[in-house]
This record gives sequence, structure tokens and C-alpha cells, in this order.
Amino acid sequence: MSKFPALNLPPAALRIEQREGKPWVLDVGRRQWLVLTPEEWVRQHFVAYLTAHLGYPPALVACEVGLRVGERQRRCDTVVYDRQMRPLAIVEYKRPTVKLTQRTFDQIARYNMTLRVPYLVVSNGLEHFCVSIDYASMTYRFLSAVPPYAQLAN
Repeated sequence: MSKFPALNLPPAALRIEQREGKPWVLDVGRRQWLVLTPEEWVRQHFVAYLTAHLGYPPALVACEVGLRVGERQRRCDTVVYDRQMRPLAIVEYKRPTVKLTQRTFDQIARYNMTLRVPYLVVSNGLEHFCVSIDYASMTYRFLSAVPPYAQLAN
């Protein structure tokens, strides 16, 4: 797909169809067909990376999760849960042409004011950042990679 660039992620076995001149992708987790936008291209590859390569159980990875931030209704791109269905991580995606900036982190931090997860991940498919938050000491640190689910859930 020339419109969609190679990403800094393993290839994903996506099911893509052309409909009315537009590419559509089957989102297996949500069990629905979606217009394949550049951001959706990143989301589909990143979720496949989490589940196929890092051991994240597909049933514990939810996309487009609604939440309330102050008076506003928002949507997290992806929320990862532990086996008791407590949120563990928020993942925010941007299309590959979007530079990841402080503004991107501010957005995910606002979502985290509601969920208070120990991990935040931001990706444009080319760059990926993962932050671990320790609420006891009120500190955070950038990790060199997104941890496997077994490490995340401990």
C-alpha cells in the first residue's frame, strides 16, 4: 500500500479491502471494518505488535475506550488491562507524519488523570516512547522499549 509507509514495527497480517475507492481494514479486536487512515495503519500494526510479539492478551487490549476528562468526553486510542480488568497502560497513536511532541504527551497525561495507569505509550509508527510512572514517589522514567505483558502485569 503505497499510501501507507513502512513502520518501525514488525509487519502485521492485516485484512484490507477496497470499498468505494478507499482502503478498509478489519479491526479484529473490535470486530468491525474501519476506513484505513494513516493513524489506523499505526494502530493496527502497534496492536499486532503488542499481541503477537509482546504477549499482550488480545482480550485485554481495547481500542477507542471512552472516558471523561473533566467535563469532556474523550477516547483513548488503546487501553491495556490486567486480568482483573484494571487499566495498566494507555497507548496514543499519531499518523507517521506527525512529530511526537510535548503536546502529544500532554494529551495522554490528561487521559491518565482519569485512569492513573502505570504505563503510558506514544507512537507514530516510526518512533515509540514508553513511560513508567511510580505514583508512590511521584516519579516517572522513560523506558528503552515497551515491556512484554508479563513484565507490565507484575
